[in-house]
Amino acid sequence: MHHLSRRTLLAATTAGVAATALGAVPAQASKGTSDQALKKIISGMSLEEKVGQLFVMRVYGHSADAPDQADIDANLKEIGVRTADELIDKYKLGGIIYFQWAHNVRDPHQTADLSNGIQRAGQRQPSRIPLLIATDQEHGIVCRVGKPATLFPGAMALGAGGSHSDARKAGQLAGAELRALGIVQDYAPDADVNVNPANPVIGVRSFGADPDAVAGLVAAQVKGYQSAGIASTAKHFPGHGDTATDSHTGLPVITHTREQWEQLDRPSFEAAIAAGIDSIMTAHIVVPALDPAEDPATLSRPILTGILREQLGYDGVVITDSLGMEGVRTKYGDARVPVLALQAGVDQLLNPPTLDVSWNAVLDAVKSGELTEARLDESILRILRLKAKLGLFKAKEVYVSHSGVDRTVGTRAHLAAADRIAERTTTLLVNKEKLLPLSRRTHKNVLVLGANPASPSLSDGPPTTVIGAALTERGFSATVLATGTAPSQAVIDQAVAAAAGKDAVVIGTYNVTAGSTQQKLVNAVAATGVPVVTLSVRNPYDVAQLGAADAHVAAYSWIDVELRAAVRVLTGAARPRGRLPVPVQRADDPTQVLYPIGYGLRY
Repeated sequence: MHHLSRRTLLAATTAGVAATALGAVPAQASKGTSDQALKKIISGMSLEEKVGQLFVMRVYGHSADAPDQADIDANLKEIGVRTADELIDKYKLGGIIYFQWAHNVRDPHQTADLSNGIQRAGQRQPSRIPLLIATDQEHGIVCRVGKPATLFPGAMALGAGGSHSDARKAGQLAGAELRALGIVQDYAPDADVNVNPANPVIGVRSFGADPDAVAGLVAAQVKGYQSAGIASTAKHFPGHGDTATDSHTGLPVITHTREQWEQLDRPSFEAAIAAGIDSIMTAHIVVPALDPAEDPATLSRPILTGILREQLGYDGVVITDSLGMEGVRTKYGDARVPVLALQAGVDQLLNPPTLDVSWNAVLDAVKSGELTEARLDESILRILRLKAKLGLFKAKEVYVSHSGVDRTVGTRAHLAAADRIAERTTTLLVNKEKLLPLSRRTHKNVLVLGANPASPSLSDGPPTTVIGAALTERGFSATVLATGTAPSQAVIDQAVAAAAGKDAVVIGTYNVTAGSTQQKLVNAVAATGVPVVTLSVRNPYDVAQLGAADAHVAAYSWIDVELRAAVRVLTGAARPRGRLPVPVQRADDPTQVLYPIGYGLRY
């Protein structure tokens, strides 16, 4: 793998890219705006506007002022408003986060129109401050914007490719597409170092297990995103890579010593800062070695101010992970969390479960003197600096157009680049008797089995369908039978019967553990004597549980671009070039490494 030198990291720069214009906003501030000018804006804000500027909130609907009735009902139930317009009018928000399940990203033109509507709502507020519109577009298994936007390989796939150039290019092109949609802040890349194979929430969202390799790829991708005029966000500080608990549902505790944190978790965030990262997201994790009070990092002043601000010298925007996650709600109530987060050093408060409770808690804390207005001003200044850097105070950069979308989103050139990058990530781990590449002469009839974790709205269909279609395109005759992540004995028997007479079987696997019925499926099909190829569509650790397979390939995701690349490798249209960015331990003895970092077969 290639690593960035310290000199390269420290020399990193960022640049903005103009977006297509529509409408008008006052030129209160622009790129290069002085703090004095921004402070003048802040001085004219009411206390309510200041409080609202700190929040980034979800909202249901494809339109800012005319969502579907079901979305109006959801907004009324969860937020107490009908539309995005009403949300911004009532709470003077500083940002909005898009989700697919909130129906914000149905198609590119709709998304662009929603973004414009949200920015117009911001301009109707007294201070007329533009909003930071954000989303989680990590690529790989975490995407909010689906096709026809270009989907790129995720972090661990890029780690397998090991190319800083590819990581930067993916960030640059993905960032340009987001910017064309009016999305200006992306909660990516993941800077966690995944050293725990059982990590239920990070896994392939991480570039890998080698701190130096992860640091280099994080820095490269930060520069890619930000060269496209996107605010990149490194997450989850101080490092979520060694957890066995999902912070969405519980409060993870990391037992690293301070020395281990310095060696494992610090380098990637330090590299992001050196690369000019615009924002850093906190983790809802407890790290006793960093804060003996055992507060979640999101609420820890020793971690966010003592380490991130003072020791690492970071003065950009700090944003919480979602405040609706259980990890941050375990120790304190929802009314205390936003106040404690601000006291810890946070700037942006993301997606609280009940906005009215959180918003009023901050307002009341200022009125009571627990928080000073000057403390709010510190965070607002950082937020406005970022908005000015992104050009959001200029009409030609805050608004977007359908023509700009059509020129940028899902273009043939971007799709081709994603395919090329994906081909360099696919990793061949097992190839008994040189089964791969499959030949149309000897393996014409292929049965495709496996798990289907994909969201159809993000892709061309579930993984088995995509794999079958890709094989057909390559001249094979493919039969598809979805068997799921926990096939029953009846399904296994059906798969065995379907394998009769086939020349090969390809089985997509998803997070296989000891005793998994996916393992039983592979064993049963392999026992028929038909050659079996397993293809892990998420974690590469599956291979340790699949000794009966004749060949195994790691794709690192179920997204189409990575599955199609994997099929090209299976059929010889592309050669396997990826190398493991994480070690794979033996199934019978996890203290022993089966395949080390850097392992990958060739043919």
